[in-house]
This record gives sequence, structure tokens and C-alpha cells, in this order.
Amino acid sequence: MTTSAHEYREAILDLLPPQGEWSEAEYLWLTDRGNRLIELNDGVLEVLPMPTRRHQAILQWLAFAFFAYIQPRGGVSFFAPLRLLIGPDHFREPDLLLLRDAADPRNQDRYWLGADLVLEVVSADEPARDLITKRREYAEAGIPEYWIVNPLTQTITVLLLRDGQYVEHGVFTRGQRATSALLPEFAVDVAEVFAA
Repeated sequence: MTTSAHEYREAILDLLPPQGEWSEAEYLWLTDRGNRLIELNDGVLEVLPMPTRRHQAILQWLAFAFFAYIQPRGGVSFFAPLRLLIGPDHFREPDLLLLRDAADPRNQDRYWLGADLVLEVVSADEPARDLITKRREYAEAGIPEYWIVNPLTQTITVLLLRDGQYVEHGVFTRGQRATSALLPEFAVDVAEVFAA
């Protein structure tokens, strides 16, 4: 007797923890063996949508720009997927992560224990995740700078952490260069980013 696809799925689901009960170890086990973008928030798995070509083009352009700046200065930058621990049982996969010093002990192989800068390209499926939720979470995690690249409004918002809250370093639009408060002399042309 063969097992149907439905029975197989049901058996697998019975073996997995229910939503709200995923531990850090279970999350890491799952994401080490899969190829989906999945984040963990207080025991709940959040399966992220597959990025669009436009999302990836913007991210690729920015990843090259950040890498070209930070690597000669002894830092390191990576793009998703790379897990970032931002609290107990709380992992995100920012579109881009950066540390000013490659020897920083937060720079771990399996996942990072923090970052100096994170960047998210806003997804059309749920903009509030990047604009509100992750803004609060990254501030609570003590990440000094957060870039929100929004193709929907053609803006780049650069946020700087002050007293545990993000304040706007700038909201940059076409015709402007988005600058970093954390990285001296780093700037990108907003129109070039969105033309990627």
C-alpha cells in the first residue's frame, strides 16, 4: 500500500512543532536544510515571499556598492539569505547586512549575532513588515543604522539609532544621493538604484 501525497504531508506536519512553539534549535535545523526564506519570531515561522527580479536587481546594485566601500576598509557585507539573531528565538534575514570590522565577533558562520547596518528592500506583498515591524525590531536589537529602500515610493530612508529609537538621517528621492551617517563618504545615487 502506498502513501498518498496528502497522507505524507499530514505525517510530516505532525512531526513539526506547531506555530508559536518553534525553538531556536528547531528553526536552525529547518533552515539549514531548506532553500526557503524563513524568519523566526517568538516561536512563529514567517515564510517570506520569493523576491522579484526588480527586488533582486536593486539589492544586487546596492550589495556591490556597499561591498566596494566596506571591503577595502576592513569590513564585511553580505546579502540574503544570511540569518541575523536579533533577540531570543528571533531571527530575521535582512536583504543586506554589514559590519565595519570583519573581525567583529558578531560575524559568525551560521548566523550573525548583530550588525552595524541592515538594509531592506520593501516588498509589495506586505510593506508594513519592512516599514514598521522591522524598524522597531532592528532598533530593539541595537542596530545602529537601518536603510529602507522603497521601490513603491522610489525613496531610500536612512535611519540612525539614538537612545534606542530610530531617527531619520534622511529620506532621499530621485535627484539626490542617499548618505550614511555610519559610513563616512558613502553615498548612492537614488535614481541609479531604482534604475537597476
